Amino acid sequence: MKKLSITCGLCLAAVAAPAFAQTAGEDGEIVVTAQRREERLQDVPIAVTAANAEVLAQARVLNLDNVATISPSIRAGAANISSSTASISIRGIGTVGNSRSFEGAVGVFIDGVYRTRAAAALQNFLDIDGLQVLRGPQGTLFGKNTTAGAVLLNSAAPSLDGFRGNYTLGYGNYDAIEARGALNLPLGDQAAVRIAALHTEREGFFTDPNTGEDLNGNETNAGKIQFLLDATPNLSIRLIGDYSDSEGNCCYATANYLDGPTQPLVDYLTLLNGLSLPSGNPEDFEQALNHPNDQTITDMGLTAIIDYDFLGGPMLRSITAYREFEVDQVEVDPDFSGADIFSLDESFASQFFSQELTLTGEWGSHNYVLGVFYSNENLDMTRDLYWGTQGQIYWDTVIGIPGALDATPGLWSNEVLSGSAESIAAFAHDELELSRAWSLIAGLRYSREEKEGAFANPYYSPIPNEAFRAIGLMPGPTYSASTSDEAISGTLGVQYRLSDDAMLYATYNHGFKAGGVNMDVNAAGVLVNNPDYGGTPLDPTYDAETTDAFELGGKFQYWNRRARTNFAIFYNDISDLQVAQFVGLQFTVLNAASAETYGAELESSFEVVDGVTLQLDATYLPHAEYGDDPTIGILAGGRFRYASRLAGNAAVIFERPVGNLTVNGRLQYQYTGPQFINTAGSEKGGSVGLVNANLGIGDPNGLWRLEAWVQNATDETYPTTVFATPLQTGDINAYLGAPRTYGIMLRGSF
Repeated sequence: MKKLSITCGLCLAAVAAPAFAQTAGEDGEIVVTAQRREERLQDVPIAVTAANAEVLAQARVLNLDNVATISPSIRAGAANISSSTASISIRGIGTVGNSRSFEGAVGVFIDGVYRTRAAAALQNFLDIDGLQVLRGPQGTLFGKNTTAGAVLLNSAAPSLDGFRGNYTLGYGNYDAIEARGALNLPLGDQAAVRIAALHTEREGFFTDPNTGEDLNGNETNAGKIQFLLDATPNLSIRLIGDYSDSEGNCCYATANYLDGPTQPLVDYLTLLNGLSLPSGNPEDFEQALNHPNDQTITDMGLTAIIDYDFLGGPMLRSITAYREFEVDQVEVDPDFSGADIFSLDESFASQFFSQELTLTGEWGSHNYVLGVFYSNENLDMTRDLYWGTQGQIYWDTVIGIPGALDATPGLWSNEVLSGSAESIAAFAHDELELSRAWSLIAGLRYSREEKEGAFANPYYSPIPNEAFRAIGLMPGPTYSASTSDEAISGTLGVQYRLSDDAMLYATYNHGFKAGGVNMDVNAAGVLVNNPDYGGTPLDPTYDAETTDAFELGGKFQYWNRRARTNFAIFYNDISDLQVAQFVGLQFTVLNAASAETYGAELESSFEVVDGVTLQLDATYLPHAEYGDDPTIGILAGGRFRYASRLAGNAAVIFERPVGNLTVNGRLQYQYTGPQFINTAGSEKGGSVGLVNANLGIGDPNGLWRLEAWVQNATDETYPTTVFATPLQTGDINAYLGAPRTYGIMLRGSF
């Protein structure tokens, strides 16, 4: 297969540092909440990237899928079903691969509520006021599954200050429509309500040459309503309800990356099925599929945030949440072709409850946080597998003996899986000001996690030579298993302020990610392990993961605060790293006994003249490798997947008055170096360089702004993920990055 990606000629590319406010203080300083209280970004001894709603809109960060445009250290993405494949990684560390069981190594928190699946953050943002990326383990303050870092998203809060609102209307190629808006309505002097809604739709980038229909398209409708009550001067209650529904023919349109020995047979069956073959050129974005691939994602929840201020003293905060997240796929095409070999239906449902109490305040020279956390999640999943009308022909040809393996059209396996996870934690964090220059940071967290997982096969084809039974893979053993982990994680650091505009810090963090139960048909083994066939089941559990992380960093403002440079040097020693793999027919979860990463980050911003800012950032990751552990197969001693040695962007952002209007724009070059792109293989993608830009003109008071934008302006074609095609040994398919997209957008506030 020809090389899909471009090679960047730059030795060093820098990242568009989103050095803009999560919120802004009176002096325009960036304010973040990385330590559970509002602080200047430059004062926080943590590597943090922050972006407000304006920056997110200008950079086209509509969800976390393209968050790398504002930080080179973070990557997010998904493959065929987001509940199992969505993942986020920071500094090369993340829980990547395909597994129904996993909570990620990067914790996602929306309005302070932990989301157990990264897929929730891949849905379109609705009325989000700011984003913060906390890099490195955050086990003390954010705890649950943050061995790589945390992503914080905050909704725009209701306000008592008057009627106000905002709107966005946009249209782009691939018939992309974007309509969103929000209204803030005061209800007297003590209450307010905020209502937000969005509608987005876009045709898929792939086209079926037989029907002319687009593939991998999506339509989303969402709403959010918030109620704020300032009941007394020291008591505030905020209620948030949200609902999102996404539908599309997703996500089985892919490109051939490497043809295996069965490709001629698959092509023949596609033609025999009355379909034309797709173009072999990935740049054409063609795929022939013979099933509708219907997908629906529903995400909804309720959150109650109660703040009580002890008359100017400590602040007690309670965050209570209940959430439901569901993914349903019907008649999808897991042979990724126009041949009718087999199909499946799959569902995933999560019900999640959490409660957190925190007490923050100052006591003498101490800035402290005390807290307790509880959560409970229940999972229900199903999968139904069907042989297609050409399944029998396929096996007869591959085996060479007609009828040796049976693939009678129709249902051959019904799988039911379930799981639960219960968490409790208590934590304390303190920043002690030893002097005007020196501070000591310390924190501890106790966590206990109990998880259960089960698999059953209510129906499996009774035919003795059913294909998967005949090759010894299924039916796997039914099982019900549980794990229990408890751990102490913590933080220890020191901070030195050279001046109000310069500081250094050094920290040690110990992170913990609980073990669990692999929920899959083969988690307890294959046919020979099934007790119904005289076998002994294997253990479907996997161990907890721990990280010891060391970081040295500095934050500097200079040139009369027109410039800012922040850096971090980091080292991570990981034990029992959890690795999920899809190896053609099985989903496995393994523990790599050891792994190690180290590298450096740089974020810089320079206001070269009034209204014109140059942003340069880079992430350098020279070492990110698994230990020499034979139990993880091809990964042993190798480099992490999706962990390029160098990633970065350079951007110029400007905003200038022209008459009675304001002209603004952003031009960015985004670079990612070569990296492994198969979680269970050795396939490696080349370097990728993308050009993104927008240009707008509008009212200086923000009442309206008309913008034109383009992403991937040079229309580069490149693989983001490749995988072994099911049933087709030696064949590799690829998910591709988005081609050139462009459009116009009208947005404003009032």
